Amino acid sequence: MQQIEHIGIAVKNLEFSNNLFTKLLGITPYKQESVESEGVMTSFFQTGQTKIELLEATNPESRIAKFIEKKGEGIHHIAFEVADILTEMERLKSEGFILLNEVPKKGADNKLVCFLHPKATNSVLVELCQSIIG
Repeated sequence: MQQIEHIGIAVKNLEFSNNLFTKLLGITPYKQESVESEGVMTSFFQTGQTKIELLEATNPESRIAKFIEKKGEGIHHIAFEVADILTEMERLKSEGFILLNEVPKKGADNKLVCFLHPKATNSVLVELCQSIIG
């Protein structure tokens, strides 16, 4: 793993949270994007080499909606950048980690992503991210 790519934060209201984080960080989001397959609208802030991803549910059945219902707003996941997601998935699987998806899927911010089950990572949802070239 190369570095922390972003920290994902589940929010109830993206507009409110964008304003809050704009004041907090002193910068505006550089991108807002819908990820229909996950039922979320995302917003990204770049701070140094790390990003903050705000996630608002766009439907009540999405994982973010269920997370907020169960735990409230807050840190949802930590994402790590990897050079080769398939190799890293195989390595982690061989180390006993549980993959939540067996095949990388298209995520926000032009990334291929895979999540690791929190049961195997001290209750932290971990995301692997690889930039899509082209």
